[in-house]
Amino acid sequence: MNIRLAKFIADSGVASRRMAEDLIKSGRVSVDDKVIDTPVFFVNGNEKICVDGKIIKKESGTKLYIFHKPINTVTTTRDPQNRRTIYDVLAKRYRNLKYIGRLDYKTTGLLLLTNDGDFARKMSLPENQIPRTYIAKVSSFTQNGLDAARRGVVVDGIKYLPMKIEVISQHDLKITVVEGKKNEIRIVLKHVGSPVIKLHRVKYGPVKLGNLEPGKILEVDKKTIDLISKNF
Repeated sequence: MNIRLAKFIADSGVASRRMAEDLIKSGRVSVDDKVIDTPVFFVNGNEKICVDGKIIKKESGTKLYIFHKPINTVTTTRDPQNRRTIYDVLAKRYRNLKYIGRLDYKTTGLLLLTNDGDFARKMSLPENQIPRTYIAKVSSFTQNGLDAARRGVVVDGIKYLPMKIEVISQHDLKITVVEGKKNEIRIVLKHVGSPVIKLHRVKYGPVKLGNLEPGKILEVDKKTIDLISKNF
C-alpha cells in the first residue's frame, strides 16, 4: 500500500509529520537517489529513502509511552502563541511520537504517546469507549449537581454522556469519562455549579500514571498494548 512520503518519514521516527513535510520542501529528502521537494509524493516502503543522505526505514511494531504532561504546556507540535509545547519538554528522541487525544494547557497528568498513527486514532475514537480517569479539584459541589453530571447533560446544544463521579474529599472528585469531547469535564462541572480549579488525568484505559514525575516518559509493555488493541 502506498503512503505519503511525509508519513513514512514520521513512522520511521526521524521527525513528526509536519517536520517531515518541512524536510521534504527544503530538498533534504531523496527517493531512489532523486531529490523530492513536494509533500504530495507517495512511496510503498521498498524504495531507497534518505534524509540528509542517510537511509531510513519504517519502525516495526506499535510502541506506546506514558508521558506526565506538566502544567502550562500545549498538546501540539507548534503553538501560534509561542507557548511551551509538550515537544519542548520531551527529549529529542521522543519528538517524533504522536499524542493520543489532548490535554489542555492547564491540565496535567497522563498523556499517551505512540509511534503508530492508526493506533492513536483508534484510541481516541468515541465509539471505542475507552475510559479516561481524572482527579478534579473544585471549590464546592452539590449532590444534585453531581447527579446531573452522572445522568448526562446538554450544554450549549452539545450533549455530554453520563460521567462516573466518585467523591474523594470536600474539594476532590474522581471522574471517569468515555467520550473524550474537548474540555468536557471543565464544561460539565461548570454547568452544574462546580468550576474546576485543577484537573489531573491519572488513567487512560488500563494504563495508569502511577508515580511518574512531571515531564518524564515511560514505555508501556507489549502485553498492555495487546490488551488495549483487543477493544478495537
